[in-house]
Amino acid sequence: MAGNRTTGSDHEPDPNTRLYNPYAELNIPIQTLYKLPTSPDYLFPEESVRQRRSWGENLTFYTGMAYLGGSITGAAIGVFSAFKSMEPGDTLKLKVNRVLNSSGHSGRSWGNRVGVIGLIYAGMESGVVALTDRDDVWSSVAAGLGTGAVCRAARGVRSAAVAGALGGLAAGAVVAAKQAVKRYVPI
Repeated sequence: MAGNRTTGSDHEPDPNTRLYNPYAELNIPIQTLYKLPTSPDYLFPEESVRQRRSWGENLTFYTGMAYLGGSITGAAIGVFSAFKSMEPGDTLKLKVNRVLNSSGHSGRSWGNRVGVIGLIYAGMESGVVALTDRDDVWSSVAAGLGTGAVCRAARGVRSAAVAGALGGLAAGAVVAAKQAVKRYVPI
């Protein structure tokens, strides 16, 4: 090993050897080289003014969150239903199978139902914001009203009106709670 310029062991470099620094010519302090900005970068300046998700992001978010919430709720209901239907002579394998089947079936059906409601709400809210060019509590209330009415329209006018009123109240309550959390809970 005549060409190896190490001292003592193979892992320690010779103190007389100068190491290559690719950033030496740039005159940048190495400590601040990787301090990246935490604010988002925008391609166009008007995007930085907008404080809202796009309609596609809205659609994905509301549908996904509604499906997830409905699936979790349905699975919990399925677990309770499975425990109610268990018989004293069931083996452990049969009990586990009953719980898994019941929670899976109930979770899927609830997730699909609530996911469709989230999909309709996202479409309604994006439509209301596009028509009124405002994104406030009233846009969410109008979207909730429309969603409730559309979901129950097949059952008659009275059912659609009641469901629309409940949807509007629920959407208003969720938006008010979100604003209260933003204001009073330090995150």
